[in-house]
Amino acid sequence: MSKVEHPLHALNAFIPKGAFDAVVSLINQYKVHLTVTKARKSVLGDYRHASRGANHKITVNGNLNQYEFLITLLHELAHLLCFEQFGNRVDAHGREWKNIYGALLHSFIQLDIFPTDIKKSLHKTLLNPAATANGETDLLLVLRKYNPIQKEGVVILANVPDGTRFMETKGRVFQKLKTRRKRIECVEIASGHIYLFSALTEVKPLSPDV
Repeated sequence: MSKVEHPLHALNAFIPKGAFDAVVSLINQYKVHLTVTKARKSVLGDYRHASRGANHKITVNGNLNQYEFLITLLHELAHLLCFEQFGNRVDAHGREWKNIYGALLHSFIQLDIFPTDIKKSLHKTLLNPAATANGETDLLLVLRKYNPIQKEGVVILANVPDGTRFMETKGRVFQKLKTRRKRIECVEIASGHIYLFSALTEVKPLSPDV
């Protein structure tokens, strides 16, 4: 997968106004090699600790909106700070990482750079941060509202009413049944088999007669 390197000034295009100085201060202080990548389905960001004289490395998907990009970057920076303090002696997403991530989020909330609905969701995240950015379902549902480009006819499955038929990306048709915690139970029309989908799955709702 090809990657595009960005000088620090280019970060202004990826993060909210007012966040630049705080972000660059952390990057410079900990000598972070930051790379903005093409979209990845499995991860939004990634961290690799410094070794053999190399810098810490963080990657963040470049297709994220400015708020999601910043929060993903903070998630990965929290891993860096946790490694700096504890090395490999603690769990990757254990209490120590959650405390550090929470403190980072709180410091950026104080900058007053987030819209009210995102700020409200972030305060909930502070109580118990998820192990992955993708695990913050409620927060991501709010963040995705700020995507600059919304796909025509495509919606997030969580926003589709129960009982609605929809088509997923591979062309299969399902009917939404009910939500199980962070997964949504759906039945495939052709086979009758039950599947569990992420609440963040992009789908195309179909008319009742399809």
